[in-house]
Amino acid sequence: MRESFLHFLWRTRRFDAQNLITTESQPIEIQVAGEYNSHAGPDFFNARLRIADTVWAGNVEMHLRSSEWLVHGHSKDPAYDNVVLHVVFEEDQPILRSTGERIPCLELQGRIPPKLLENYERLEHEAAWIPCAHFFHQVPDIIRLNWLDRLMVERLELKTAVLAEVLQMTENHWEESFYRTLARNFGLKVNADPFEALARSLPLMILARHRSSLLQLEALLFGQAGYLEEKHTEEWPNELVREYRHLAHKYGLEPLAVSQWKFLRLRPANFPTVRLAQFAALVHQSAHLFSKILEANDLREIENLFSVQPSPYWRNHFQFDKPSVKREKLFGRDFIHLLVINTIVPFLFHYGKTRDFEEPQKRALKLLEELPPELNTIIDGWAEMGITARNAFQTQALIQLKTKYCDQKRCLECAIGSTILKG
Repeated sequence: MRESFLHFLWRTRRFDAQNLITTESQPIEIQVAGEYNSHAGPDFFNARLRIADTVWAGNVEMHLRSSEWLVHGHSKDPAYDNVVLHVVFEEDQPILRSTGERIPCLELQGRIPPKLLENYERLEHEAAWIPCAHFFHQVPDIIRLNWLDRLMVERLELKTAVLAEVLQMTENHWEESFYRTLARNFGLKVNADPFEALARSLPLMILARHRSSLLQLEALLFGQAGYLEEKHTEEWPNELVREYRHLAHKYGLEPLAVSQWKFLRLRPANFPTVRLAQFAALVHQSAHLFSKILEANDLREIENLFSVQPSPYWRNHFQFDKPSVKREKLFGRDFIHLLVINTIVPFLFHYGKTRDFEEPQKRALKLLEELPPELNTIIDGWAEMGITARNAFQTQALIQLKTKYCDQKRCLECAIGSTILKG
């Protein structure tokens, strides 16, 4: 059993609350259960309880065993001086205040409905793909759908919290922040960190000065990425080397270590060299990209903004000095859709939210509804359970459910898990 189970019982009053008494046989009346606290400090703030003949206003703390109060060091923490009730599964020893007075204790052992406890233990020890795999389809559709809608917003809020940090670093420069975030997502998971480091070391302002020259853009990006530190065997990369040396001296640039970039297990189309060439082409053809996205009316217009072609060298190369079969290096639609999901949608949503402007927020959600469902192992797992997503809005919600709730066994905080527990 986890302590969070006691939190669930207290929040939902899913225990026998008749004739409540402390472990010293004083009657308890719960007038206000308190506000759940997910941060440091007591578990519930601002509770109001009648214990014996006295009404107490204060906090409630919970543990599986009362002795955990001492193990957690609460007796030395002033934040716990205002605890008026200690709720435990089992009181294995009395707990005293710093004044020597005993803290009233409510023991829940024997007050939990057997069926509720059985369902909880099944969820807690289930080894299936998700804890509620055997119960999931018993939950009414309206509860599941409403919860998935909430999870989609929650996922967006997590992403926008990251954007807020980027905006703070750039002093609320939206184009620069968009550029850094877009660069990170160009690297996908494998090369996200070096792509972000590259963007931070090479401000958009510098690239903007050379937007008219694809040669100079590639020189700046590949040079900062560390790919132009040695002489090459072909003319195009050597031309980039010469150009970068001039620009690096002009702007005082120091390149990243080329060893940061990873190729292992990547398809050639996702090689960081190809993505850097595409990124250069995008900067070359898209001045004030975030502003253009704000003006785009639908998904098709956004896809057109990303329909760019790298320099001719990359038509038959995936890496420098290694000619390959001639192949166009256009953005794939699936890759554009990932950029929309992970960069454009959160930026639109956050932009509208910070300006109290609903239209960009609605457009962000509409884009997710227009996008096809994502293809990944998590969505495959849901499909095996008979859950088929119609669009990216639903796949994002399902990813949030699996990674932030099911994998962490946060069933007690999940509307689906709570419904199952209640029977």
